[in-house]
Amino acid sequence: MKELSESHEDPFALHLGAFAVLDDRGVVVGWNRRAQQLLGYPDTAVIGRPAFEVLVDPRDLPAVTEAAATCRRASGWFGVLRLRHRDGGLVELGLRAHELSRDGRVREWFLAGALASDVLEWQRDRAVLDGLYRQCPIGLVVHGPDLRILRVNRAIERFSGVPADDFRGLPTGRMLLPDDERKAVDRVRQVMETGRPLVYSEQFARLEQDPARERVALVSSFRMEDPSGRILGVAEMIEDITERHRAQRRLALLDQVGSRIGTTLDVAETARELAEVMVPHLADHVSVDLLQPVTRGEEPTRALAGPVVRLGTCSVGAQQPGPPHPHGDPLEFGPDTPQVGCLAEGRPVLEPVLPPEWFSAEGRQGADAPDLGAHSLIVVPLAARGLVLGVMTLWRSRRPDAFEADDLTLAQELGSRAAVAIDNARRFTQQQQTAFTLQSSLLPRAVPDQSAVEVALRYLPASAAPGLGGDWFDVIPLSGARVALVVGDVVGRGIHAAATMGRLRTAVHTLASLDLEPDEVLSRLDDLVNLLAAEREAAGERPMDEQVVGATCLYAVYDPVSGRCSVARAGHPLPVVTAPDGRVALLDLPAGPPLGLGGLPFEARDIELAPGSLLCLYTNGIIGERHIDADIGLTKLRAALSRPADALERTCQAVVDSLVPSRHSDDVVLLIARTRLLPPENVASWSLPPEPTSAARARALTSAKLTEWGLEHLAFTTELIASELVTNVYRYADGPATLRLIRERCLVCEVSDTSHTSPHLRRARTTDEGGRGLFLVAQMTERWGTRYTREGKTVWTEQPLTGTSV
Repeated sequence: MKELSESHEDPFALHLGAFAVLDDRGVVVGWNRRAQQLLGYPDTAVIGRPAFEVLVDPRDLPAVTEAAATCRRASGWFGVLRLRHRDGGLVELGLRAHELSRDGRVREWFLAGALASDVLEWQRDRAVLDGLYRQCPIGLVVHGPDLRILRVNRAIERFSGVPADDFRGLPTGRMLLPDDERKAVDRVRQVMETGRPLVYSEQFARLEQDPARERVALVSSFRMEDPSGRILGVAEMIEDITERHRAQRRLALLDQVGSRIGTTLDVAETARELAEVMVPHLADHVSVDLLQPVTRGEEPTRALAGPVVRLGTCSVGAQQPGPPHPHGDPLEFGPDTPQVGCLAEGRPVLEPVLPPEWFSAEGRQGADAPDLGAHSLIVVPLAARGLVLGVMTLWRSRRPDAFEADDLTLAQELGSRAAVAIDNARRFTQQQQTAFTLQSSLLPRAVPDQSAVEVALRYLPASAAPGLGGDWFDVIPLSGARVALVVGDVVGRGIHAAATMGRLRTAVHTLASLDLEPDEVLSRLDDLVNLLAAEREAAGERPMDEQVVGATCLYAVYDPVSGRCSVARAGHPLPVVTAPDGRVALLDLPAGPPLGLGGLPFEARDIELAPGSLLCLYTNGIIGERHIDADIGLTKLRAALSRPADALERTCQAVVDSLVPSRHSDDVVLLIARTRLLPPENVASWSLPPEPTSAARARALTSAKLTEWGLEHLAFTTELIASELVTNVYRYADGPATLRLIRERCLVCEVSDTSHTSPHLRRARTTDEGGRGLFLVAQMTERWGTRYTREGKTVWTEQPLTGTSV
């Protein structure tokens, strides 16, 4: 048996109430069993006796007398009185009195009573029920088992704007649009069939009589049953939370803007993020247009109205056409469009309802609309630091409700936040472009002509935050047909890193011109980095807990005559060597500390490289991206370098495609050199004893070899050069001299000895007997110089092969 409902039944009901009948004189003429239970008197004890005598305590007589008088005047009475129990106690009862008449002559009084506590509780329940229907701000809808509305309260009337009486007998959901009606019917039917209540379900509702206005309701439903379990219907409590929902949606949108917009320091990406955040939460179509100078990182002129570049667009639905302007192309707004006024004055524009003429042939304003169904428009400026950077245009076409003033306020707030992110991205772009321009001007534009190696290069500046690094590379021709290959990476990013890179690259060129050994070059660079760090620290530019200046570097010198390569590194990644047979290995080199630590030695290592070997130098941007494990990166790098016979440019591109993502956060330098050996017939070398006749011997050997090479036109000058250099060895050095001629892009003449004393070019006075030989050598050659080795020094000269004898 089902339990009784928690609600109290009417205490005056026939099966619950105590009933008595009095005649016109107040004599009891009727008495039921419930009256006997409440007051203790059986019917035989009270029928025929005056009620005042039996039931009223003398102390309560005035109150009873007044109630009786009121009842006679009004033909009825309701209230609470105390009556005497048979045991002498008093019982507080709620009483109702009604006049009865028979044949218009006999008048009697029908009394209905119940315990006062039960009556008061029942009255409270009735008051609550009455309040639910008349005063409660939460809507109440009662549905019958046949899914027809039995009754609604006045809150529903206010919510819908439809009189409450008009709902009676209507099918559930009849006044809603078809989609919303179907959902309402399904909701009520589910509760009625399952008996499971629905608690705080958020529902959207649009009325047929006002389809443009979307309402949001919080619905709770439960099934109604009588004490026997018979289903009486479903009651729904409906709370209008439209404004609350809109406020929550605005707050959520503001939070989303803070978390999604400005994730990158890229102007176009930020504009795209802004457009995507707006749809569909606030608009059906959004376009973000920025002034052209902003897209280039420049600061726009005040009150500049165009042209603009559309960098962000988003529309609802995959089939919905987007704005007609291609992404990224410049466009001009018409003179009468709201966008122009917004750009020029910095004021937002709200058009809640677009008039039909907006899209007419003469109406130029509608030319930028995403489709002809657009009915409402907002245009807000994107302004930061007092400058208008562009405009954001919002359209509604699918959503029936028009933009309101609150929507405009929200769009302005979102636009202001986005404008700050766009301006930050613009300023970063400006700094990036400045750093890139500086870096590009400092890096070599092309690989210089040389015979030692074939070179392929890739320099890819960072395409994502935090910006350009200080990576650099160089290919430096050296004396004796040798070449220096350099790759380095300055610590830090931005303009300071680019400037430091330029200073280090200049220093490397200077040191390379001195023909120093690789380890000596790194030692001198280390001194320079420490000097730069000291200068910045003295100027107060040292960041907290950060090294001021630092760099890694790898310096390699390859000799195409001997096939030997001397390499030293300062904290730089190990180079990769690919043998002609395809075997790939990391070159085993001493680690060497990064530049800037100071006081620690560097060590060079000499290796033999067969002709056709690949020597790959790179910066950590190749294998150091966060999404790539270093070992995996090296494995991919070795795989891409395993075909040494392939075209060098193709191999270089294969490495980039395999290891460098489309948006990389670090600079990438890749230098691949394929080694060459000069043909033995293009090199001639002789050892000359320290004798006076060695100069003549040098002239003879030189003349014969140049004749063999078909360079007779260079014989006179080269004989003179060789003679003067060998004579200097005889005069100022100990031990034998080595004369070497190399024919490549130019004619190289070298004389080596065991002395470390450097010859000096000077102008001889009239009375001097010597000092003119080296001066003549300098005049007859295109370049000359001295390089030092561990065994001594070499004085070298270069002459163009097309030169003529003097």
